[in-house]
Amino acid sequence: MIGGRAGATSVAELVEAARGGSPRAVARLVSLVEDGASRPDRDDLAERLREAMALLAPHTGRAHVVGLTGAPGVGKSTSTSALVTELRRRGRRVGVLAVDPSSPFSGGALLGDRIRMGDHATDPDVYIRSMASRGHLGGLAWSTPQALRVLDAAGFDVVLVETVGVGQSEVEIAGLADTTVVLLAPGMGDGIQAAKAGILEVGDLYVVNKADRDGADQVRRELRGMLNLADRPADAWKQPILPTVAQTGDGVAAVAEKLDEHRAWLTDTGALDRRRRRRARAEVEAIALTTLRRTWAGFAGGAALDDLADDVVAGRRDPYAAADRLLAATDTTASA
Repeated sequence: MIGGRAGATSVAELVEAARGGSPRAVARLVSLVEDGASRPDRDDLAERLREAMALLAPHTGRAHVVGLTGAPGVGKSTSTSALVTELRRRGRRVGVLAVDPSSPFSGGALLGDRIRMGDHATDPDVYIRSMASRGHLGGLAWSTPQALRVLDAAGFDVVLVETVGVGQSEVEIAGLADTTVVLLAPGMGDGIQAAKAGILEVGDLYVVNKADRDGADQVRRELRGMLNLADRPADAWKQPILPTVAQTGDGVAAVAEKLDEHRAWLTDTGALDRRRRRRARAEVEAIALTTLRRTWAGFAGGAALDDLADDVVAGRRDPYAAADRLLAATDTTASA
């Protein structure tokens, strides 16, 4: 394992050091991603971020991205830590992105999942980073896809993404991960409530954590019954429902086995390429829309958009005509 390089200040040096195994370089690149996302007005950060992504891109596509989601209280952080232990036992290098709610004061990660994963703090083949959601809905941070690319290019075999835990908006993880693990637990509401949360439609694996508690078997039966009601193709992946006690590690090895099985199924059926293509399309679209919003905000100091909004309110233009005018102005600005 190559140690951190204090003198690695250029983006190219950071990328080289990260690919060589430097956790410090990985941390600095992830910080660059977060800073670039939170400060779109900083052209210098945007240029460094673009350079980093260009240098990292040829070295990506190998890591298995696993999303872990579920309602608050099901034991996501404990399950993530237990899964890291099992994956390390199998010789995998593991990266963890734990997306936390943002502090309303500092904008930083509020809960700090790294504290609850302290058992892995001294392992050079485990990298854990708490990322602030910064108000972004869907249980993820806006910069999560770029941070994933950093860990992928740095040679991590598996990247675990633990979402905020906000119920109905957790479904975004399905578009980001190769494999989505949905965690449930007894005492967290009945199966109907879980279905209303929307997360039963996105899982590839379902894990009933705290399986040593009363009601765990009932949760598994209800969940299986609801999944059986879904209209799925005959050759679709059959989602397993696995019991675990993450606190003791019971059942976690079976989860790791199913993750490997799902990765093999995705590869054999071509579903992995399709999922990653959808992910790339969504990321490109998000970056393009962000660039457009920056252009609109900077056009005539933002006054043009305000004027168009005034026209809509006053009835001088309809919203579609106002949008056409804004796009036409954007095209003129870009060509100039």
